[in-house]
Formats: sequence, structure tokens, C-alpha cells
Amino acid sequence: MPVYEYICGKCGHEFEKLVFGEQTIHCPECESAEVKKKFSVFGMSGTEHQTSSGCSSCSSGSCSSCK
Repeated sequence: MPVYEYICGKCGHEFEKLVFGEQTIHCPECESAEVKKKFSVFGMSGTEHQTSSGCSSCSSGSCSSCK
């Protein structure tokens, strides 16, 4: 049972919804069925490695190559 993020095409409200099968999704604010699934990236705790000196390719704390 996945949770998806949606945005309403009528009022712009952003919301999450637990989806069961092929159910029709409606905006909880205006009840419109004009909703689109947002692209979302799920988070994983502990997967980012941060160093105090920036990154492994330089000694700067912030540079364009550290992103």
C-alpha cells in the first residue's frame, strides 16, 4: 500500500494519499478529481556521507563539484 504525493490541478493543494488499487483520487480541499501524482524521491536515513572539510575532491566547504 504505497503513499503517493499529489497536487490538485484546480486549487493547487499538495497532499499525500494512501492508495489501494485503482481508486480515483480526489483533492481533500476542493474535492476535484483533477489531481496529478508528483514526482517524489523517497528518503533513506544514513545514506549521505558528510565530511567536515567539504568533499573528497577539494578542501573547500562548498563548491559546485561537492553537490
